[in-house]
Amino acid sequence: MTGTAAPEPVLLGVRHHGPGSARAVRAALDRCRPTAVLIEGPPEADALVPLAAEQDMRPPVALLAHVAGEPGRAAFWPFAEFSPEWVALRWALAHGVPARFIDLPAAHTLALGAGGGAGRGPERDASPEGVGPRTDPLAVLAGAGGYDDPEAWWEDVVEHRRGEGDALAPFEVVAEAMGELRSALGEEEDLEHDAVREAHMRLKLREARREFGGAVAVVCGAWHVPALAERRTVAADRQALKGLPKAKVEIGWVPWTHRRLSRHSGYGAGITSPGWYGHLFRVPDRPVERWMTDVARLLRAEGHPVSSAHVIEAVRLAETLAAMRGRPLAGLAETVDAIRAVMCDGSDVPLALVRDRLVVGDVLGEVPDAAPASPLQRDLDRQRRALRLKPEAAARDCEFDLRKDTDAARSRLLHRLRLLGVDWGEPLPSRGGLGTFRESWRLCWEPELSVRIAEAGVWGTTVEGAATAKAESLARDATALAEITSLAERCLLAGLPDALPVVMRALADRAALDSDAGHLAQALPALVRSVRYGDVRRTDTAALAEVAAGLAERVFVGLPAACAGLDADAAAEMRAHVDGVHQAVALLAGTADEPSTVAPGLRDRWAAVLKVLAERDTLPGGIRGRATRLLLDDGRLPHERAARLMGLVLSAGTPPAEAAAWIEGFLGTGGSGGMLLVHDERLLALVDGWLTAVPPDAFTGVLPLLRRTFSAFEPGVRRTLGDHIRQGGRGPGPAQSLHATAPGFGPALDPRRAAAVLPTMRLLLGGETV
Repeated sequence: MTGTAAPEPVLLGVRHHGPGSARAVRAALDRCRPTAVLIEGPPEADALVPLAAEQDMRPPVALLAHVAGEPGRAAFWPFAEFSPEWVALRWALAHGVPARFIDLPAAHTLALGAGGGAGRGPERDASPEGVGPRTDPLAVLAGAGGYDDPEAWWEDVVEHRRGEGDALAPFEVVAEAMGELRSALGEEEDLEHDAVREAHMRLKLREARREFGGAVAVVCGAWHVPALAERRTVAADRQALKGLPKAKVEIGWVPWTHRRLSRHSGYGAGITSPGWYGHLFRVPDRPVERWMTDVARLLRAEGHPVSSAHVIEAVRLAETLAAMRGRPLAGLAETVDAIRAVMCDGSDVPLALVRDRLVVGDVLGEVPDAAPASPLQRDLDRQRRALRLKPEAAARDCEFDLRKDTDAARSRLLHRLRLLGVDWGEPLPSRGGLGTFRESWRLCWEPELSVRIAEAGVWGTTVEGAATAKAESLARDATALAEITSLAERCLLAGLPDALPVVMRALADRAALDSDAGHLAQALPALVRSVRYGDVRRTDTAALAEVAAGLAERVFVGLPAACAGLDADAAAEMRAHVDGVHQAVALLAGTADEPSTVAPGLRDRWAAVLKVLAERDTLPGGIRGRATRLLLDDGRLPHERAARLMGLVLSAGTPPAEAAAWIEGFLGTGGSGGMLLVHDERLLALVDGWLTAVPPDAFTGVLPLLRRTFSAFEPGVRRTLGDHIRQGGRGPGPAQSLHATAPGFGPALDPRRAAAVLPTMRLLLGGETV
């Protein structure tokens, strides 16, 4: 009695992330009605297949597998809505058909060292990036068809198909072409890894045929189809898998983005235009017309004058270009050329917006709560939902008012994540200047952050607990004092009171051993900022304030000696430390109305140090000039004394380079120095007289310093200074007024004209008019 032979499997060779392949797979499955669907992917994910049918599962998503205990050794298998594997997965779930993954297990893949960001080749596989043939099979096929662009060939042959004819015919043609290619390229290709994977696929295919019977459908990279159709013995396939290393892995679903699908992001199986491919997959008819409408809507929203007439003309031009180029339908290249010519007036600037927002896109997938996740990920998801912080693929700037409980909690969460290496948000310079109650952030969610969260899970099961443990570890391992003071600041920002005792002990130990005034000066600002942040964040910083005051006293003692004997680069670095200490002292000492109780008299002691720095001739000119300016700004140095110090420095006995360094330190590199010269004619006359007296042979040497100083002034300040010099006299004499003949300037303040602006100023400042 002869048995009935089992039906041959239906091998559907696809291009990963191809809408044409996805439509063809759906049509083929509808026709052959398989008893099971086998999909190229890690078998460890079989238990996660039902989640693909959840309402909250929205592609693009990815399977993330990592070695247990080593989350950094990870691999991704992404799926978009137009991925053939995703379509097959959803078809199987919708029709009650078993779905299985049949690729080489991630346990072997990661143990072999191929992790670190899995990627699929354009037509091949779901193997980690870097594993694949040196020759692109698509390029070979495109060249045989007379195309020099594999993308254009694939669009014309596959992506623009609308399901005409036999649903299985395209797969038979692709399988035949790949068989010929493998025969031609096999000798020059390194197919060892492919052979191992294909042996495992054949074993899984045999198991499925025995288990489910009937016709079994296989959805895999087209490159593997000839190997799966090849007759091999079970013993040979098992021998190919013998001795493979194996690691314990964990796997789950994570959100993915269109940007990470794009080839320019570095993802191995990326496609240049995920947004365009998604459009082709979603739109059943008139894709070019609907695409042009979307482009026009985007450009109008950005303020570009685009009308319906532009849409009509752009569609006509795209179709005409396709006909001239011998293409069956207008593709992405034709639509881009038409958009540039018709809607963008030939400019690439608005076209870049179209490429970024539509051709690539900002789509971010979602994963249901039922998906397996680490305890740390669960805690993060709970907090972000409570705080209404939604992950987004596009960068978004936001501002938090720390006086509000919700915004303060958002700030703490983002700072804690940054401590853990999860940079969901990046702090931006606040538009409020030195105010402490407002924070600016730029938020952008990247798929790699899922790996960072998994890595951070070794520190704890909650965000707060993990951040606390990480901060304590950093404090114990820190070697530089500035590292610990910066860590103390980060703990205050993140709201980690339990970590502060450990950080404070490390800070006290390191500060006691470090006698370098430069290191102490570098560490002080961050510590004082921590004290300052405590007010708005309602944190007890008394202990920090005492440590900061003690640190400041040690800086005062050692700074003058530390400033001696420095070269130009070291002097510039020390000058920056002087600025930081000056600002830190101002914050630590409090205001005149509310002086600090921790450090009484701190301003006076610092002013004495600055006076020593300003008048000690042996110190670098940049440091002396900066100390003079700080004393002048604080009202602790009369203008006459400042003018005398400048006159001494700019005398004929001082080398021009040293004098130029003093001017740079005194004026700084911002607009405030220029305004000082605008309003103090004596100082301007001193600088002008010295500059005109510099010998020609020395002028070239001081020019870079002077240019660096004066070029940083605002254009209006430079223009005003030029007017003063041009219209006033030159020379250091205090009796000559540079304002005397300048239009708009009088010999003294006019109280009547000044009073006229007061009502407007009160309105601007929010006061009441009188």
